[in-house]
Amino acid sequence: MTSPPAGVVLRLWRYPVKSMLGERLDALDVDARGVVGDRLFALRDAAGKFGSGKSTRRFRRIDGLFGFRSLYDGDVPVIVFPDGRPRRGDDPDVHAALSAAVGQPVTLAREAAISHLDAGPVHLLTTASLAWLAAVLPDAALDERRFRPNLLITAPGARPVEHEWLGKTLSIGPRVRLRVRTTTERCAMVTFAQADLPDDPRILRHIVDVADLQFGVYAEVVVSGRVRCGESVTVVDE
Repeated sequence: MTSPPAGVVLRLWRYPVKSMLGERLDALDVDARGVVGDRLFALRDAAGKFGSGKSTRRFRRIDGLFGFRSLYDGDVPVIVFPDGRPRRGDDPDVHAALSAAVGQPVTLAREAAISHLDAGPVHLLTTASLAWLAAVLPDAALDERRFRPNLLITAPGARPVEHEWLGKTLSIGPRVRLRVRTTTERCAMVTFAQADLPDDPRILRHIVDVADLQFGVYAEVVVSGRVRCGESVTVVDE
């Protein structure tokens, strides 16, 4: 059974290098891995762990990654350093430049056996969730960039409506289908300063207090294809 549209794709984001700022797109492709090219590269430290905003079994926190922006030139990642200087990922000096910038030996590594993704292939967030958070933190600089979604979807109201999509399939545009699998557990990265957004620890504290760290959802790709801004999102019960 198909319901009326739940929303519209408002903005699309891809992050070529894990834990760096990403690129806003008009369209992106999704396949079984997730968003094509998303977090396909990461900084790998001397111990073989990948740079992140937090430390886990696979990842190690490297401070300052939000000072870099990543985008693609064709299939090649381009990293814009904090001083505004761009370097291509196929530049033989990029590893030394990154090591100097972050203060430790690192290499720019393409994903191999160990996934660079966190808990799911595609990360979704709604404007309703942002409105819900803004209602209790009206003076906070709330922006989807803090939460690093791939898809920002318009939805009416002010509640985390995407949490109601767990276990359901979303039909996006004429072809793509995503199955919502789990909520997104947040960490301190949502509080970090980035670009024009200031550091704000209140954001994580509130998500802890009222949502047990959960904000947004992860989905897997059921039917691959291209997603475009402006396409309708419909919840499909299957």
